[in-house]
Amino acid sequence: MKDCKIAFIGGGNMARSLIGGLLADGFPSQHIHVADPNAGHLENLQAAHSIQTYTDNIAAIKDCKVVILAVKPQQLQAVVKDLAPHWQNDTLLISIAAGIRLEDIARWLAQDSAALVRAMPNTPALVQAGATALCANENVSTSQHELAESILRSVGLALWVDDEAKIDAVTALSGSGPAYFFLVMEAMEKAAIELGLEPDTARLLCIQTAFGSAKMALESDESAATLRQQVTSPGGTTERALHELEDGDLRGLFENALVAAALRSRELALQLGQNDA
Repeated sequence: MKDCKIAFIGGGNMARSLIGGLLADGFPSQHIHVADPNAGHLENLQAAHSIQTYTDNIAAIKDCKVVILAVKPQQLQAVVKDLAPHWQNDTLLISIAAGIRLEDIARWLAQDSAALVRAMPNTPALVQAGATALCANENVSTSQHELAESILRSVGLALWVDDEAKIDAVTALSGSGPAYFFLVMEAMEKAAIELGLEPDTARLLCIQTAFGSAKMALESDESAATLRQQVTSPGGTTERALHELEDGDLRGLFENALVAAALRSRELALQLGQNDA
């Protein structure tokens, strides 16, 4: 991987996290190109990482074997169509723009044989603790699969799904998931403060409890249900608290939330991909 050049179109937070992860893995800074219309973004990136920066997308992708599209979904069509006349057939395109389907990218690129990967990372990638699902079209070679996985694995977990339709479920689970956990933490902190804890104490205890629980789940072979049972003593405080959550239909609320997020992901894919400008 370290022999190829990688171009990022867009220098926002997710691009910065991937660049940081790649450099931490020993990827050569001189092999990273970033294009962005914001001169301030480029100056900060160049100063922080000594990478190659451009305001011209076409110049940025020259001689690059991987191009990562890290722009807003609403901008993607224009960006891809601008790149299309200059596209090299042996280049791998990775899109991390939410809601844009591979078939729409292929149509805008006007390259039937283009190797395309769609990735759905989440915001903890900013601290190298992300969770990313990827899917590829039939033109992606084995080596390109490995390359895409290596790039996304630099900021956390990366795994493949065999059907692009599953990306909607991924978006609902891990893509939007950090917000669900933050909401739970927010609610727990508020309740703890109302019970008499100082705000700073409530915050730190809540954060460490969330971190420790996730670490236990990650390092254990047991299911979440089993881990929950192991910390729930009959007749104890945890059991009483869980009864309140179950009585409030917490499971049903989460199911409804994920279904709503998945449906919205499908709606956005149709909206953003149906009209060619």
